[in-house]
Amino acid sequence: MPNCPECVAKDRNALVAKHEGEEGVDLTALLDAVAVPMKADPATKHFTCRRCGLYATREQISDLRDRINRRARTREDHQYDYLDWWQKSKKDKQVA
Repeated sequence: MPNCPECVAKDRNALVAKHEGEEGVDLTALLDAVAVPMKADPATKHFTCRRCGLYATREQISDLRDRINRRARTREDHQYDYLDWWQKSKKDKQVA
């Protein structure tokens, strides 16, 4: 059974906020323990979350999970992309 991506994300964010700054807490074990199983409807091949009411197919759940887990581009990402571009352009200039 797949887990509801929205409920799992909410629970994980709440755990991180609750244990932020605490020493000796194993967050990875706590985050791995978060599970909100969805109920399967075999007739329509959809899954329903009992907590939030999400009704989706397996593909839609996968897309939603990917969208939630995708992190926003940061300033460092932009700087890395610029540095990569700059180094490639310098190499192209040396070859020509």
